Amino acid sequence: MIFDTHAHYDAEQFDTDREELLGAMEAGGVGTIVDAGSTLESWDKILELTERYHFIYGAIGVHPDEVGTLDEAGMERMAELLDREKIVAAGEIGLDYYWDKENHDIQKHWFIRQLELAREKQMPVIIHSREAAADTMDIMKQHAAGMKAVIHCYSYSAEMAKEYVKMGYYIGVGGVVTFKNAKKLKQVVEEIPLERILLETDCPYLAPVPFRGKRNSSLNLPYVAEAIAELKGTTAEEVIQQTEKNGRELYGL
Repeated sequence: MIFDTHAHYDAEQFDTDREELLGAMEAGGVGTIVDAGSTLESWDKILELTERYHFIYGAIGVHPDEVGTLDEAGMERMAELLDREKIVAAGEIGLDYYWDKENHDIQKHWFIRQLELAREKQMPVIIHSREAAADTMDIMKQHAAGMKAVIHCYSYSAEMAKEYVKMGYYIGVGGVVTFKNAKKLKQVVEEIPLERILLETDCPYLAPVPFRGKRNSSLNLPYVAEAIAELKGTTAEEVIQQTEKNGRELYGL
């Protein structure tokens, strides 16, 4: 079944129909979802979702745009939550120089701190990196060697993707691969092994064609699997099967 390795069902965009939508997942072919943390406030909602739905697991971390709110008390709570049974990764963590909401040095400081905590807990990491290719690669080489990781919502070159694959990491692919102008990502999918690709939505964001611009959900992942299958010269079933296996391997499920 489909494994959505990165979603945000804790987001307010789902407040009106969350229960109904999540209740439709199994019938829609979605077997497992990882809900990724982005703010300190998101953590309690994620814990609640993991307790309520057997197929939802969580990741705990602070997104680079939100690290201004992080402090030692937050890190202590993160350490405690990473020990919970259904919390399977630290994330999403990383660097974002596109929105530039936080000073780059502050982003780097908390990215490294969260990576170090994940290493200490022997947890995989979910990496957010936007317009910060070189700095992300440097930090991953220095602080995440030998760790399990996914470069979420991958947006860089095929060459860099291959380097990440050599480091043992996964590449997260979502709705963007269905966009006509997504030449770089299509090239990445063509050039890296299917064994290193993960299906993800980043919902409520980044809905695939034909729903581009609308609220996204895991039920749209068949469109992403089809697009990957076409690029790889295989079937959507094979993509779904292999990416599920990859997701289970990354998150230890």
